Amino acid sequence: MVITETAQLPRQRGEQLLDAAARYAEERHWDVCPGTWLEAAEGAERCSCDDADCASPGAHPAGPDWAGQATGSGAAARRMWSRHPGASILLPTGRAFDAIEVPESAGFLALARMERMGLSLGPVTHTPDRRMCFFVLPGAAAKVDDLVRKLGWRAASVDLVGRGDGHYVTGPPTRVGGLGAVQWARRPTHANRWLPDAQELISPLAYACARESADARERLS
Repeated sequence: MVITETAQLPRQRGEQLLDAAARYAEERHWDVCPGTWLEAAEGAERCSCDDADCASPGAHPAGPDWAGQATGSGAAARRMWSRHPGASILLPTGRAFDAIEVPESAGFLALARMERMGLSLGPVTHTPDRRMCFFVLPGAAAKVDDLVRKLGWRAASVDLVGRGDGHYVTGPPTRVGGLGAVQWARRPTHANRWLPDAQELISPLAYACARESADARERLS
C-alpha cells in the first residue's frame, strides 16, 4: 500500500505533539521549537511560565532565545519534545514561510472567496482565540503594509498582520489554555507544498478584513 503525504501528516486531534513536531520538520522542512506547556495546579491548568495572567497559556516561547533553539531536524525535535512532551509547537516565520494573520471571521470569508477564485493556497491555521494564519512565501511581512495601503486601507486599522522574521505561528495540535487546540483550516498537503506570494492573497484578505472592521464599527454605533 502506498502511504501518501497527506496520510502521514499530523492529525488534528489525538496525536502526540512530539510526533507532530517531528513530522513538520521531516515532511515540510519547517523549523520547529518547543514552547511553554500546561501544568496541572490546584484542580486547574496553568502555563509553565508561572504567570497567573499569561495571555497565551501553554502556547508561547519559553525563553528569549527560542528562535535560536528551533530545529529543522526530525531527530532533534524528538529529543526536545521527549524532555517536555506537552510543550507547544512554535513554527518560526521568516524562514520557510511567512504568515498573514487575520481575524477568524475575515479569514473564513476570504478563504471562501479565494477558493471560488481558484487561487493556489498554502496551509492555513485556525486558533482557539479566533485568529487565522495564511502561510505564504518568506518576505511577505515586509510587504504587507505597502500592499494593503495600495488597496486603500491601513493594515493595522483592519487588523491584518504580517508575521515574518522574529515571529512565529503556533502549530497544531497545540492547546491554548482552556480555549482548545490550534487546528488546520487548510491542512498541509503535497498540493500546497509550494506557497503563494503575499501579493496573490492580499486583495481578498484585505477586503474581508476591511468589511469585518466596518461591520464591527456599525455594531458599536
